[in-house]
Amino acid sequence: MIPQEIILLCLAAFAAGFIDAIVGGGGLIQTPATLITLPKYPVATLLGTTKIPSFIGTSMAAWQYARIVQLRWKLLAMMCSIAMLAAFAGSKTVSLVSNAFMKPIIFGVLILVAIYTYSKKNFGTATAKNLTQKNEWLIAGSFSLLLGFYDGFIGPGAGSFLVLFFISALGFDFIRASAHAKFVNLATNLGSIVFFGNNGHILYQYAIPMAIFNFTGSMLGARLAILKGNSFIRLFFLIVVIGTIIRFGYDIFLKS
Repeated sequence: MIPQEIILLCLAAFAAGFIDAIVGGGGLIQTPATLITLPKYPVATLLGTTKIPSFIGTSMAAWQYARIVQLRWKLLAMMCSIAMLAAFAGSKTVSLVSNAFMKPIIFGVLILVAIYTYSKKNFGTATAKNLTQKNEWLIAGSFSLLLGFYDGFIGPGAGSFLVLFFISALGFDFIRASAHAKFVNLATNLGSIVFFGNNGHILYQYAIPMAIFNFTGSMLGARLAILKGNSFIRLFFLIVVIGTIIRFGYDIFLKS
């Protein structure tokens, strides 16, 4: 008989994969579910365990987007390299110190993001950005450094922040932004997996079945996003950002 905790974690992983594939933010479901279901393990171990299903699910979404979206491979290679190293550093840091002090900052930023996205109706449509290649790479590299560390250190909402960056800074539409975000997210997950795996912080008995369900949810989510297009992804982005605000609000005002 399959243990109840594995069933619950697999259902959470499926939902997380579905959400992540569309606009990021699957960690809002998968991470709390893992922390609640397996309270006897250290936080670093549980965070490490969630990185395996996230990586597998994101791989599926990235592959599906790559089939229909023209990707900027050189830019992605640079961003992924920086983000992976930064995520490794972030994961190492979270094993040493608490990440609670960052939550009020992220909470405030997310409220501004939600207001801006809701009020700006054309947000997520492709726009021309008059950036030189040097400036574009400098901005993208700097953001990759910050985002990579954030994903390794705290996690939830990283995919949504990536989508926001590609739209607001580089002028991508939602479909193209989601596609590029998946590859950078793959790199951050890999950086964290390298650290957590080498330090015994992954519970493979949970991570492997969760990965199968995350993969399935991601496949369905990516197909739906591609089918429905930008307006659907914009709405989903707003929902996920609001969900992230609620999650951090709970951690800041109620949980403490």
